[in-house]
Amino acid sequence: MNLAFWKKNKDSQPKKKKSAVREWLDAAIFAIIAATLIRTFIFEAYTIPTPSMEKTLLVNDFLFVSKISYGPRIPMTPLAVPFVHHTLPFTKSAKAYSEAVKWKYRRLPGFSAIKRYDVVVFNFPEGDTVAIDSPDPSYYGMVRQFGWQSVQNSYKIIQRPVDKRENYIKRCMAEAGDTIRIIKGAVYVNGQAAPVPPGSQHKYVVETTGDQLNSSRLEDLGIATSGSDFYQLDASKFIYNLTPANVAALEQFKPIVKDIKIYQESDFTDFNYNNVFPHDTAHFKWTEENFGPLYIPKKGVTVKLDESNIALYDRIIRVYEGNTLERKDGKFIINGQPADSYTFKMNYYWMMGDNRNNSLDSRFWGFVPEDHVVGKAWLIWMSYGEGGIRWSRIFRNIK
Repeated sequence: MNLAFWKKNKDSQPKKKKSAVREWLDAAIFAIIAATLIRTFIFEAYTIPTPSMEKTLLVNDFLFVSKISYGPRIPMTPLAVPFVHHTLPFTKSAKAYSEAVKWKYRRLPGFSAIKRYDVVVFNFPEGDTVAIDSPDPSYYGMVRQFGWQSVQNSYKIIQRPVDKRENYIKRCMAEAGDTIRIIKGAVYVNGQAAPVPPGSQHKYVVETTGDQLNSSRLEDLGIATSGSDFYQLDASKFIYNLTPANVAALEQFKPIVKDIKIYQESDFTDFNYNNVFPHDTAHFKWTEENFGPLYIPKKGVTVKLDESNIALYDRIIRVYEGNTLERKDGKFIINGQPADSYTFKMNYYWMMGDNRNNSLDSRFWGFVPEDHVVGKAWLIWMSYGEGGIRWSRIFRNIK
């Protein structure tokens, strides 16, 4: 048979139509691939689960987080179930990813670097080790409090790679190369007072003449008069969680209100300094309200190492930058070589929640490495509370 004749007849035959099932399958595969690329390289949706950023961000605010602002991070654990972060649905610890393939940290170019006071989503730096079913999100915090053996005996312990650790959202209060200090609750960066976000909250001790403040009036101002954000110290002293606007409003309650000052836990309790970074009470007795000064490590900068500061950089050297660190005969051994200094391989950041007394943040677990950064919080696309949808918050930019 003539080859040209056979080919002509073959091409003229009608192509077999795809079945409805095949068409649906092809569409589903395309949608999954497209959505995965969008989530990885452009933006991703997140939900606010805790009040650590109130009242800047509220519980059940739904956000879009921009991946392109700082540059999309190439997945470090690429073999994973689509649309699932680290655990398979309806399970407590079944992994939704495989570590058979691991890629080193890389990031595509973005529109800007991380800047001071940006609201940032990142992987929890202490989330490399997790105690399943624990009410405390920090495995290391529990070890410091209860001891390693007790935690091992009480919970199932698992490890997670960087990009599969829990997502946190906080405000970047200091960037690489800055020096941060907190004095009586006020944050100073490089010696200058940091701006106070208008939606931020802080606990204050409000002293009155002994008269009770009108609870209805306080609630109209958005000041909680019950729950964990309020309690009474004595007949004339009350603790409220207040925004800057709330403080200004209470100033107008004089002469009933005699004084308003920052609440400092160490003034009222036997403070456990070991709870605060760097967990070295021999050299650092810092609190969440009086902290630092502390230098935020910058890529390429070299610091001297000694017993007085090794607690600050130990985790950076060993965990975040993958070196071995030993102490022998009073000297430090890094990767088998004696060392009295260290040069940082990455930039680091200092993250704090706007709800300052209700936030597990850098004051308790330290620096955020650049390879943990997910993206910049961009837009609230939906929000709901006890009264239903919060219409005033929809499509609000995050600042």
